[in-house]
Amino acid sequence: MNKLVKILAICFVVMLIAAPAMAQEAQAPGTNSQNGFSIYLGGAFGAGLIIIGAGLGIGRIGSYAVESMARQPEVAGNIQTAMIISAALIEGVTFFALIICLIV
Repeated sequence: MNKLVKILAICFVVMLIAAPAMAQEAQAPGTNSQNGFSIYLGGAFGAGLIIIGAGLGIGRIGSYAVESMARQPEVAGNIQTAMIISAALIEGVTFFALIICLIV
């Protein structure tokens, strides 16, 4: 049941984000768009999803790293180094995705 709820929630979010992009009519060049709000709304939803995903990913990395350090304290240094590198890579991708989402 839990997996089904997650799949339905993801489908709902994808449909919510895709709807404004598919609903716009073709306009002549140089005319002003009245549907500009829907584009900004899609960007805001995309930015929110990016931040939530990055937060969950970095939180999971930290959780599993601390659990691993508690089980094997002798390799705590190696685990901490790998954790910091992974978190930095996730943050880099998050910033890149946010910039792309907010520019477009």
